[in-house]
Amino acid sequence: MPTIVPGTKINIKVEVEDDILEMQMARYKPIDTSPRFLAVDLQRQLLPGTFEHALNHLIDFELDLSSFDARFKNDETGAAAYPPAMLLKVVLFAYSQGIVSSRGIERVCRDHVTFIALSGDTQPHFTTIAGFVSNLADDIARVFTQILYLCDRRGLIGREMFAIDGVKLPSNASKQKSGTRADFKHQAAKLEAAARVMLERHREEDQKPVEADLRQKEAQRITRLQTDAARLRQWLAAHPEDRKGSKGAIRKSNRTDNESAKMATSKGVIQGYTGVAAVDAKHQIIVDAQAHGTGSEQELLVPVIKAIQNALADEQALITPTSLITADAGYHSEANLKQLAQLDVDALIADNGMRNAIRVSRIRTSTSRLPTPCTTNQATRKQRNRQPSIAPKTFSTTQTRIPASARRARRFTATAATASSMDSQPSSFRPRNRTACRANNETNVCAPRKRPRPGK
Repeated sequence: MPTIVPGTKINIKVEVEDDILEMQMARYKPIDTSPRFLAVDLQRQLLPGTFEHALNHLIDFELDLSSFDARFKNDETGAAAYPPAMLLKVVLFAYSQGIVSSRGIERVCRDHVTFIALSGDTQPHFTTIAGFVSNLADDIARVFTQILYLCDRRGLIGREMFAIDGVKLPSNASKQKSGTRADFKHQAAKLEAAARVMLERHREEDQKPVEADLRQKEAQRITRLQTDAARLRQWLAAHPEDRKGSKGAIRKSNRTDNESAKMATSKGVIQGYTGVAAVDAKHQIIVDAQAHGTGSEQELLVPVIKAIQNALADEQALITPTSLITADAGYHSEANLKQLAQLDVDALIADNGMRNAIRVSRIRTSTSRLPTPCTTNQATRKQRNRQPSIAPKTFSTTQTRIPASARRARRFTATAATASSMDSQPSSFRPRNRTACRANNETNVCAPRKRPRPGK
């Protein structure tokens, strides 16, 4: 078969009903996506009107980052550091793209052209990014205050209504390592006791001919138990008191992340935080965001409102006498309502007992309806299921058991008396099945016929 060279003209003949049609294939320019060296103006990669262009302009010309300079003391000696403005640009733009890990930010700074433009192709290491975020958290929080001031200066905050809501976020901590100090003391004691038992057994086994690998495994297990017990004792010494909740109750601690808490969610129990945000209604500007190690949202309402009031520091307060705060039923409590009244803040908070009150009123309405007259077989069956057909029997301590023959005779007499009494009633109030009826105190209810027992 001959080889076809790309770009050559090919004539194809197709026979259709004894007619020969000649077809020609179109030619296209080849697209080469292999790596190459290109002269790129990094500044022009930040297109006007995009988030990265606004971020680059704000950090370079609008924000005061002098507080970051106090951390560095390399003016005379030491290596040059990465500029905090560059790291802040990269981190904030990565957050906007859903990238929240230091290794992920390092990778896009090496491969993505927008990150390369923001970082100036410096390619910071992931340890540098992680250290910047973890060590300068307070300085970064002050930057958000400046951004909020710029938004307010441009009229993006309406101050008419603020909505508060939250979400439960998992933390990088194991919920199995949660408990009170008493729980941790008990775990340490159990580990130390298990290590002592294994040591005694190990000494006994040393007197016997045992394979070397088994002795090594036992020694490793003993070392691990002792290490875990020592870590527990060390943690207890570093935290002499239990965590306290808002009402003074003991809250479980976590040895991995003691600021997090164990909380119940729709997807199960997690170890994490409750994140709360307050948003202005005019342009959905987030005016405050917090994270607390508690599963209760009720105790977070007042701290968020106070943070909104102090968001602009010396500037005009965000909450005015005409502002309105809205929140869902998770933030409703009598204590919160009293504190809002003391702060003179208008709020609309859903009552968490409203649904229960509506449900109780519906139940009372449905139970107050009278039963329908027993005029059909269906109504008769419903009435029979609601109340017993025979009044409950009472026995005294001195009463003797009635023989079975006497009970059958007494039942036959009661049945005959019932049938004769029903003949005197109007036909509209009689049950259709008049056989084997029993007398009741309130109404006449038909009793079902006895089914024959199997085998008879």
